[in-house]
Amino acid sequence: MAKRWTISSGSRFEELAGYSRAVVDGDWIFVSGTAGFNFEDGSISDDAVEQTRQSLRTIADTLAKAGASMSDVVRVRVFIRDRADVIPVSRILGETFTENRPTNTTILCGFAEESMKVELEVTARTRSEP
Repeated sequence: MAKRWTISSGSRFEELAGYSRAVVDGDWIFVSGTAGFNFEDGSISDDAVEQTRQSLRTIADTLAKAGASMSDVVRVRVFIRDRADVIPVSRILGETFTENRPTNTTILCGFAEESMKVELEVTARTRSEP
């Protein structure tokens, strides 16, 4: 039976809403929606591109804690507040996922925090076999 465990990033939202940054279930890693907050100092850029980069750094760190990397990502969900940010954010994702090319769904939406412009959610899968 596959072992299931969780990873926390220290986000105040995880405690508030009772969730984990990621759930690891066997070979699968489910990473929660990750905004562009720097959880070390609580800051967030006012630029959607920098928020995307910070989200990706947090996600990469989370995947590393699960024994995985960005190359293991099989699905990305992108939530964006402003339609004008779709192309700039997409460019950053295109630079990040050059080889594994996961599936992608992009949604325009609002956020609970006014400072948020982008949130990313990923699913990754590692393989036990060579």
